[in-house]
Amino acid sequence: MIVSDSLSRGVTNVAESKPPLFGKSRTRGGAAARPTSFAFQGRQWPVAAAVGGAPGVESPSCPRRLRRPSETLRPLPSPNTLVPWPPAGTRLAATPEGGGSGSGGAAARSGPRVAEGFGDAEGGTLRAARDPEGAPASAETMAEEEGPPVELRQRKKPKSSENKESAKEEKISDIPAPERVPKHVLFQRFAKIFIGCLAAVTSGMMYALYLSAYHERKFWFSNRQELEREITFQGDSAIYYSYYKDMLKAPSFERGVYELTHNNKTVSLKTINAVQQMSLYPELIASVLYQATGSNEIIEPVYFYIGIVFGLQGIYVTALFVTSWLMSGTWLAGMLTVAWFIINRVDTTRIEYSIPLRENWALPYFACQIAALTGYLKSNLNTYGEVYEVYKIYIFSLFLGYLLQFENPALLVSPLLSLVAALMLAKCLQLNVKKGSFVAKIIKVINFYLVCTLTITLNIIMKMFVPHKENGHMLKFLEVKFGLNMTKNFTMNWLLCQESLQAPSQDFFLRLTQSSLLPFYILVLIICFLSMLQVIFRRINGKSLKETVTLEDGRIGERPEIIYHVIHTILLGSLAMVIEGLKYIWIPYVCMLAAFGVCSPELWMTLFKWLRLRTVHPILLALILSMAVPTIIGLSLWKEFFPRLMTELMELQEFYDPDTVELMTWIKRQAPVAAVFAGSPQLMGAIKLCTGWMVTSLPLYSDDDLLKRNENIYQIYSKRSAEDIYKILTSYKANYLIVEDAICNEVGTMRGCRVKDLLDIANGHMVCEEGDKLTYSKYGRFCHEVKINYSPYVNYFTRVYWNRSYFVYKINTVISFQS
Repeated sequence: MIVSDSLSRGVTNVAESKPPLFGKSRTRGGAAARPTSFAFQGRQWPVAAAVGGAPGVESPSCPRRLRRPSETLRPLPSPNTLVPWPPAGTRLAATPEGGGSGSGGAAARSGPRVAEGFGDAEGGTLRAARDPEGAPASAETMAEEEGPPVELRQRKKPKSSENKESAKEEKISDIPAPERVPKHVLFQRFAKIFIGCLAAVTSGMMYALYLSAYHERKFWFSNRQELEREITFQGDSAIYYSYYKDMLKAPSFERGVYELTHNNKTVSLKTINAVQQMSLYPELIASVLYQATGSNEIIEPVYFYIGIVFGLQGIYVTALFVTSWLMSGTWLAGMLTVAWFIINRVDTTRIEYSIPLRENWALPYFACQIAALTGYLKSNLNTYGEVYEVYKIYIFSLFLGYLLQFENPALLVSPLLSLVAALMLAKCLQLNVKKGSFVAKIIKVINFYLVCTLTITLNIIMKMFVPHKENGHMLKFLEVKFGLNMTKNFTMNWLLCQESLQAPSQDFFLRLTQSSLLPFYILVLIICFLSMLQVIFRRINGKSLKETVTLEDGRIGERPEIIYHVIHTILLGSLAMVIEGLKYIWIPYVCMLAAFGVCSPELWMTLFKWLRLRTVHPILLALILSMAVPTIIGLSLWKEFFPRLMTELMELQEFYDPDTVELMTWIKRQAPVAAVFAGSPQLMGAIKLCTGWMVTSLPLYSDDDLLKRNENIYQIYSKRSAEDIYKILTSYKANYLIVEDAICNEVGTMRGCRVKDLLDIANGHMVCEEGDKLTYSKYGRFCHEVKINYSPYVNYFTRVYWNRSYFVYKINTVISFQS
């Protein structure tokens, strides 16, 4: 902007009674002698404050130099550097009236330009010229005055080093100083955290006490003898607890561990590493704690064992509470999570039926891991460096598990390990391209293809160089499960008939709906998933995400922990829809995610953003709903389900199985110590626990040899000859055979899933097509025929004990063929 040369016309004389404009007559008080304006062309102009000095004080380092009237104005490219000066000899008059001083060095405004006032000729400070009302004087107003032109001098450019230093100083000065938080705010935060932690710990303790009381009422545990207590551990649970007893009987911990890793007293003709095959680290730790704490003088081993498991379940509930609290910001979500977890405990845990199960030990640690990862993602995941730290933690944990599981090669050939390694390599090879460009989009597609290719390649390489054993039976099981293959194999069909390996029933969804868990979970999942898709599309289109997401934004899908949990729950839910047994991992997750959603104002705000709510302020309504909805849900759950829980605790039940007690008592009194028993795997686990005798099979399904043994022993319920059964049993050095009447006369299970039906299909004695067709065997069913005591069965087997449920036969070592 070229300022009119009218600026060079006369300036009124300085009044004698006024203080000088640039004098140093400031008093100690400061305000009295401070000039605030000067007279020029018959008007009053405010004095601008000098940068780096006090208002109205001339900088000694910047002397003032005025141009002659004959000199003309010289326009410069930058409006910020225009420094108009009055002609030589002009006197300035300053008056104390006027407002506060303006800010020197201000940038030129757009639109009609403001005369940026008086400044030093060489690098001096700009001062804004304003009218008495405080409005800037425009160039048109100044152009009305006449006078000789005034040359505008350009400020000298500072050196690059000075420029950088000044930029740094400005950046530092722009950083707001940390404000001291008021005491009442700190107290509110402390009270919120204290109450939340207290509620989380209380919830875990109350749940552990509830499990203990319910277990006592169900089994009348304290009034039982040791043998009757041990019988309550059924199937594979009995095996785990039996090794806990063996560790307590060992002379030392080292000797006990050695006997478990080189165990030849459990399964006949087989030495197994029980710690590796059955993951017995919980039993090792429990036995150490029992002896190290001196609990053997205070509490019985069985109470100590189940007490640890119940305590872990309390930690499990506390971890779910904390996770929901971290995600929603309110501990009310944690309380709702615990309520849903307990009400739906039929689908959240199997602790009521089998205490020593591996999942009852593992899931609490899994929940703690999820809580820790949620807190990390919420507070730290802003750059790739922090994602890289998560990858490193995963790899470290995997290799630690590899060592603790006796160098289990299945962990090294895991596809997930290959995926993490591929993501790390692809990030190292990624180029820095301007976001939003077409090239950037192409590179994203190439990066995705590179990750997929590297994952497959690395997994193939690992399988080539790492010796491992493929889980053939698991692959066959999945093929048959999804209808890709048909088989007559007994083991495959028997596994498919297990309730935990089937698809969820309608009762499962009905239970979740009655407790209002499933509807709210679906609502929360849909909102979070759609919001996450919005984030993905923004990234694809090159739009950058906000560093901090506020409540007004309504973008819950931008939070890293939400993205992680949505992906996680979808994967777990997909598996649970195929295999019902996996619901015990998924449903606790459902409780946590649903409770977080209904208690989160951000989720409601995201929904209102989509609906474009106008009638009510959306933030206020979101805050109200985040408190009202969980409160209503909690009250309805309390009214409907709390009386049922109290009824269960008040009802005294009793576990009554006298036939099994009599069988175990007879074995301990009559059978030789070196005897080997054969029978169904579930019964063999109980015999190993209650008596310590050796057995021919175990209820474990991760070992091919044990699966083959189970199938062979189950032949006692098939249509095979006495000689065939005798050869099978003697090949495992069995001395006694136990026939269970419940399996031999089984009628209550699903059609086609009875053990004897599956054996007939595997042996070719039954063909299941449009109509069932029997191909008659020349032999009767062994479990029926052996009870009749006629030849040739009596030649091979001699009955030595029986009751209403069990028949025990001694396998003859010398065969006598009697008529």
